Amino acid sequence: MVAISVKVVKLDKNRLTKKFRDRIIKNFLDVLVLKKLAEGEPQSGYDLISYFRSAKGVLLSSGTLYSLLYSLEHKGLVQGIWIERKRVYKLTELGLQTNNAIQENTDQIKLLFSTIIG
Repeated sequence: MVAISVKVVKLDKNRLTKKFRDRIIKNFLDVLVLKKLAEGEPQSGYDLISYFRSAKGVLLSSGTLYSLLYSLEHKGLVQGIWIERKRVYKLTELGLQTNNAIQENTDQIKLLFSTIIG
């Protein structure tokens, strides 16, 4: 007689959902940063990291965020300025227009996303 071992794997839906949510946030981080900067005062990289940790539950590395900020600055969407000894970022006119266009088309973006995940 041969003994057969069966391993039962329990799916942790909460963990899976968090991983998927983190992935979406990181993939759309540029859009989220533009939206956050459009809401008010200029933000430092540290301010943005703290915001994403507290409001979205996602811990971003400084390398990830600063790399994105430099990219957005290079594209002309944000402007980095020095205030005292801290570099903060604010939207440029192009960044504001880009953010507004994205926000105006959220229904189409939601529809596209829902067709992707079925």
